[in-house]
Amino acid sequence: MRYHRLGNSGLEVSTLGLGTNAFGKRADQETSIRIIHHAMDQGINFIDTANIYAGTESERIIGLALAGDKRRNAVLATKAGLVKGKGPNERGSSRLHLQQELEDSLRRLNTEYIDLYQIHAFDPNTPLEETLRTLDDMVSSGKVRYIGASNYAAWELMKALGISELRGYTRYVSTQTSYSLADRTPENELVPMCLDQGVGIIPYFPLAGGILSGKYSLEVREPTGSRANTDPNFGKFLDDRNLMLSQQVSKLATEQGCTPSALSLAWLMDRPSVSTVIVGATRTEQLEDNLKSVQLQLDSEVMGMLDEVSAPFRNGEPFAVYRLPS
Repeated sequence: MRYHRLGNSGLEVSTLGLGTNAFGKRADQETSIRIIHHAMDQGINFIDTANIYAGTESERIIGLALAGDKRRNAVLATKAGLVKGKGPNERGSSRLHLQQELEDSLRRLNTEYIDLYQIHAFDPNTPLEETLRTLDDMVSSGKVRYIGASNYAAWELMKALGISELRGYTRYVSTQTSYSLADRTPENELVPMCLDQGVGIIPYFPLAGGILSGKYSLEVREPTGSRANTDPNFGKFLDDRNLMLSQQVSKLATEQGCTPSALSLAWLMDRPSVSTVIVGATRTEQLEDNLKSVQLQLDSEVMGMLDEVSAPFRNGEPFAVYRLPS
């Protein structure tokens, strides 16, 4: 396994991280625990979850999997800020909501501290000073070690960093964003800002929901058992433009003797400011395939070809973004 520093912090995270939003939903408790243990055995130390994944089951299952000595070897990341319930204070980044959610996450995760506590989405209704002071207090208390953002626009993240600098608060060390060969929009503003400010990028949807895995094609748009087959809303992503990119990536992968998934992940791991790439799994076999990306060394010619076929995806709308409802 290879490791990168998370932004300009001293924290070392595995270049491949484990996403857990399927745990307790598409992967049962036993399978999920087996995946976590297998990931850690292979050197993955970054485990990412949230207070709303599978209801709250993802956090609870991770707490069981990390019981005992395994906890100290994991860099455990969770999030809060998206809608948690129907009440007026069960969403957003207010002091009240964040403090409640941190305590609940600590209990479910069966831990005394969170390594990386992340705001799941920018909250336009709460002053950033309130959010950042709350996070600073959490770090001072020892319940949180580092803080990160998620789904922040570049200007929102820069504003937060400026306030932290001005007030002497703990700074965000990372930000999560949709980023892949099929979504290079972060390169327009977010990546340059993160490079300048020393913020690590944690891409989610690195395979564009499976489009870059090679399972979809212009001829077979809904393979049996695929996400497109079970989630009707996913069909909107299966346009000719995305499927053509998938075929081009698959062709390059065949020439390199690897899978399209491994090739796509390896490309992303080498992008500027990327610290760790989150991949989900519902079976250990899926994880094994993705782990091949860590050892895959791409020369400048292959990187150039991938850059070329994906260049049009720097423009347009992001593949995914999560915002609080107004």
